[in-house]
Amino acid sequence: MANLDFIYNRKSVRQFKNTPVPKEDIVELLKAGTYAPSPKHQQNWHFVVLQNKDIINEMADIVTKSHENIGQLAKNEKDFKKHMSVIKYYTCFRHAPVVILVYSCEYKMIEYKLLKESNAPQEVLDVLVSPQSAAQGIGAAVENILLAATEMGYGTCYMTGPTHAKTEIEKLIGFNKEGYELMSMISLGVPEDNTPNQPPRKPLEEVVTFID
Repeated sequence: MANLDFIYNRKSVRQFKNTPVPKEDIVELLKAGTYAPSPKHQQNWHFVVLQNKDIINEMADIVTKSHENIGQLAKNEKDFKKHMSVIKYYTCFRHAPVVILVYSCEYKMIEYKLLKESNAPQEVLDVLVSPQSAAQGIGAAVENILLAATEMGYGTCYMTGPTHAKTEIEKLIGFNKEGYELMSMISLGVPEDNTPNQPPRKPLEEVVTFID
């Protein structure tokens, strides 16, 4: 049986040592990401690497402010507390020496074009786009990066929560590529000793169905 420890040992790491990550290691991880499958091989990703601690800290401040502003919309104390309880997970990238911002462009579907030009009902078009193919391609690339990082001895945390502040983040870093928008981010670094264990997984019988 193949050794799949690099999969089973992967966990979300939110505490990092103050140790720089060599550029050649970052490049190798990103290369692994680009070897992921993508719908129609459109490779609809772009990666922005941040290592400037001032920018990373300012980005965390932006996410904190955005999160607090959303929290003020809560209609009751229970919802407010639930919302605010996750802010530490949305801003843990503050402690990472490297943050990789993952961008995506639209997934181009010839099927959509043909159906829309044939005046297909909206419900048919909605079903066609419901798999969110662009996001699935990004997810595959991110997973390659996470697994490669585990194999190389690094810790990572995959986050989509901070993107509620994507407009402000994009303005902060000054990155602009036509048709692309921020989808997620990955914190990366040498993990602190004794970081929390990964949470338990659902048993296979709950999430797997065999149809013979």
